[in-house]
Amino acid sequence: MALAVQRPQLTFAERVYLPAIFAGLMITLKHFVNRVLGRTKVTMQYPEEKWDDSLPDWYRGAPTLVKDEWGRERCVACQLCEFICPPRAITIKPEEIPAGERWGKVEKRPGEFDIDMIRCIYCGLCQEVCPEQAIFLRKDYSITGYSRSEMVHDKARLYELGGVMPGLVNKWNEKK
Repeated sequence: MALAVQRPQLTFAERVYLPAIFAGLMITLKHFVNRVLGRTKVTMQYPEEKWDDSLPDWYRGAPTLVKDEWGRERCVACQLCEFICPPRAITIKPEEIPAGERWGKVEKRPGEFDIDMIRCIYCGLCQEVCPEQAIFLRKDYSITGYSRSEMVHDKARLYELGGVMPGLVNKWNEKK
């Protein structure tokens, strides 16, 4: 059974779009007056001026790897971030920790950890899924390079950009 929808009757002015055209012109006039009087600024001079001070707390920038307070890797090479990444920008090749070392109880560590910043969509899923909080999104929107190979950040570059993040790391917990 069809349901008939009653449409409101438009006036003559509404049918010829005069109120809508007038409202648009008023918005344009308001912006013009504010610009002439110096109340608003239109253009940001990018290299000298940046949004860094006014970025919101929830801003998602480029993913990086972080170390703990003692300079040890937080990543356990569980590969959850690699599996959850929608564009497949993350590549991890895990390696085993030799049994004779102090932390031999930990099964593996990342031998290679690459993030292709060209493919990355900055969704933040890698940060959310990481069990050891080894991946953090930094507040950076200016990621550039001269070639595609420069845009693939390896493990050393990711640790350089990420820095140190304090907090409990289950990987290095003696009680486990």
